[in-house]
Amino acid sequence: MSSKFLTLVFAVFIFSLAMANPDATQKKAIAVRVNPHPPMIDGKLSDNIWQKAKWHGDFTQREPEDGAAPTEKTQFKILYDDEHLYIGIRAFDSQPETITSRVTRRDGFNGDWVEVNIDSYFDHRTAFSFTVNAAGVKGDEFISNDGDNWDTNWNPIWHVGVNHDAEGWTAEMKIPFSQLRFANKGKQIWGLELTRRLFRKDERSVWQYIPNSAPGWVSNFGELHGIQNIKQSRRIEILPYGVSDFRSQPKESDNPFSKGRETNLSGGLDAKIGVTSDLTMDVTINPDFGQVEADPSEVNLSAFETFFPEKRTFFIEGNNIFEYRVMTGDGGFSNDRLFYSRRIGRQPQYEPELDDSESTLSPNNTSILTAMKLSGKTRSGLSIGVLNAITEKEIAPIDLNGARRQETVEPLTNYFIGRVQKDFNKGNTSVGGIFTSVNRDLDHDALKANLSKAAYTGGFDLSHRWHEKKYHMNLKTTFSNVTGDSRAIADIQQSSQRYYQRPDADYVTFDSTRTSLSGHGGYFNIGMSGKLRGSLGAMWRSPGFELNDMGFLRQADRLMQWTWLGYNIDKPVGIFRKLRMNFNQWQGWNFGQESVFSGGNINGGGQLKNYWNFWNGIGREGSLSTSELRGGPALKFPARWNYWFNVSTDDRKTYRLGMNGSNSWQNGGHSRRHNLSFRLELRPKNSIQIQLNPFVNFNKNDLQYIDTVDFNGGDEYLLGRLDQKTVGITMRVDYAITPNLTIQYYGQPFVSAGKYLDFKRITNPRSASYSDRFETFTDAQLEFNNADEVINFDQDLDGNSDYELDFPDFSFREFRSNLVVRWEYQPGSTVFFVWTQDRSGDDSDGNFSFKRGVEQLFEEESTNIFLVKVSKWFSL
Repeated sequence: MSSKFLTLVFAVFIFSLAMANPDATQKKAIAVRVNPHPPMIDGKLSDNIWQKAKWHGDFTQREPEDGAAPTEKTQFKILYDDEHLYIGIRAFDSQPETITSRVTRRDGFNGDWVEVNIDSYFDHRTAFSFTVNAAGVKGDEFISNDGDNWDTNWNPIWHVGVNHDAEGWTAEMKIPFSQLRFANKGKQIWGLELTRRLFRKDERSVWQYIPNSAPGWVSNFGELHGIQNIKQSRRIEILPYGVSDFRSQPKESDNPFSKGRETNLSGGLDAKIGVTSDLTMDVTINPDFGQVEADPSEVNLSAFETFFPEKRTFFIEGNNIFEYRVMTGDGGFSNDRLFYSRRIGRQPQYEPELDDSESTLSPNNTSILTAMKLSGKTRSGLSIGVLNAITEKEIAPIDLNGARRQETVEPLTNYFIGRVQKDFNKGNTSVGGIFTSVNRDLDHDALKANLSKAAYTGGFDLSHRWHEKKYHMNLKTTFSNVTGDSRAIADIQQSSQRYYQRPDADYVTFDSTRTSLSGHGGYFNIGMSGKLRGSLGAMWRSPGFELNDMGFLRQADRLMQWTWLGYNIDKPVGIFRKLRMNFNQWQGWNFGQESVFSGGNINGGGQLKNYWNFWNGIGREGSLSTSELRGGPALKFPARWNYWFNVSTDDRKTYRLGMNGSNSWQNGGHSRRHNLSFRLELRPKNSIQIQLNPFVNFNKNDLQYIDTVDFNGGDEYLLGRLDQKTVGITMRVDYAITPNLTIQYYGQPFVSAGKYLDFKRITNPRSASYSDRFETFTDAQLEFNNADEVINFDQDLDGNSDYELDFPDFSFREFRSNLVVRWEYQPGSTVFFVWTQDRSGDDSDGNFSFKRGVEQLFEEESTNIFLVKVSKWFSL
């Protein structure tokens, strides 16, 4: 990047100092103590006690007319007693017949709603959010990092009621102080914000005006005064549960462990304990996650693992304190992090080596014996997070004609993470640290050869905001250390994250005798907020950096710089209600100082005045891939253009259409990808929502890696031209009989097929000429043996096969579905009925037909799991 460009970017930063938004006048609301009778929570605001409190109002519109008066008036009152906070809200509406009351499952956030955000820590960075819509559906979230993170998995116990009348609708909330966190002092001052959504106009208004261009959210709240002499209650919540499941799956006639049918009974316990007024401990014993939705189907032909989000409640509730990403933004490195909770309870990592006549049955997942999580924030601004989990030693039985033996496929393992973060200067500065460890009990040689004995990571982070929070700086540093048997460390050195064995990587050395591997990484960026936004940053991760025992790391051995500039228009202009525009530039190197990628894009979008949404962008990137040949030399790829778009209709309607797609093509047209998906959303009733998302992907890759083979004592890297087609449909149905009784269905048929042509071997992977980087095999060099499904290669044309390759063509089909009935029969107590089905099949013909694939799919035998889970919440 040229010095002139850097000078221009910094000049924009300096110029924007003059554009800082002045602070809006801070509002104050007063809470009144209830004595002796609290209001009845029926949503009517008819109890006389409400007359003691003052109405607060004067809301300001935030969307679409930022700073304008709202279409409809909103007012609220606040009461409290020794144990609860009571909030009454009056949402006036001049057209009460148009109020949208949609019944959904908890956290649906649909239709007209009102929301209360409470910063009871008064740290200007975190808050508890309580939402109710006009149908009485609850929503609740934990807000952290000054509004950057909203955790919908936080589910406190609280009560709410709503009522409709000729003036609009009203809501009453009853929030136990036990569900909040606050300092133990006589006089409380809390941050407070109220938001209302007027659904028919897609309008949002707030009590304490916070402009869209203002940096931060919680730090700009108004204040709640008047609460005095309250104490944190002793918080002990226990949730025992029992699970019964029946599993039906295809029986393997030659496998004595495959029974076809299996019934299990189990139980466990979740507990939440208030250790102090600031800290909460969550404990789970023998947890069950049978109600969790299945991951989507995929065919992964890359060298890297796919990142799937966490869906298990214990690990996602309050996980913000543990999140420590080692890269910002949303690019290819954005999922890399020190803690990836799906490592806990993962599928066993070791597969026993079997003789041809042996059979086995390995567990699908590792059992979690127990897990503990301690989290909270002290009155001094110190955030604390500690998590420890122990997973069971998993055994796979092995049978040889009635003779039995056992092998450990996953060792007894302890996972630990500790995180601290201290706020200073009213939350404008924070300093933190993190440490993780994984320790395994490797009790036999095969495990020692395949898994590390111990893995440790840690880091230090610093963030600072200044000039009324308009400018920010972030620094994160990390380290890693993995120890174990030399064979396990050799595998890590040769893994796709680093490929120490690459013949052209003269700056790293593969050492088969090593028993440890260490590395470091981090990033630094400086940026600005407001209508004009931007960021400059740099990232690094050394070749020995390794996170995948406890975290997630796609690729090490990288240095990167980036620039981002964006401009937001938050008020309607022309045909737009709002508009965003962005410019991005980046460049990356390896630690050998070779440029391995560079690119940029421009993108933008927003919402039209007819409430349609759109987004599109175009970019270009070139790369030198150090992973494509799976440990071979780096391979130069032609520069690639990328274009993407997204458009969707008005989401307030009873039906909604959407379409998004992307196109990517290399210079010369050698390789290209096309992805297109559609969205149809129907709401025939306020309680029913149906979504259909068909998608189709076309992938023509001229240099798709197939295998590495030995020829005359050297490696030959075999590639082919892949023609792959993928079609699927994601289906969802949500039926909320009541807010506490819901039915949810998810299903996805998926068919993908790929055929290889024009087989090649790499000759000069860095050549300036594309055609000189490889040699295409002629028909005389190839013999297709259909009977054995192998290809024989006669590379030197001497009439003899030099090596062979299994047919690489593939056809894969899969259907996954979940049906979940959830009944919250008492606050915090639930019954789940779950039916999960999985069907899959594959062959090597490579011919694509969605119709034939679906027909074959439903001819496959299915695996079915029927599960009933009952839990009961107790507060002691």
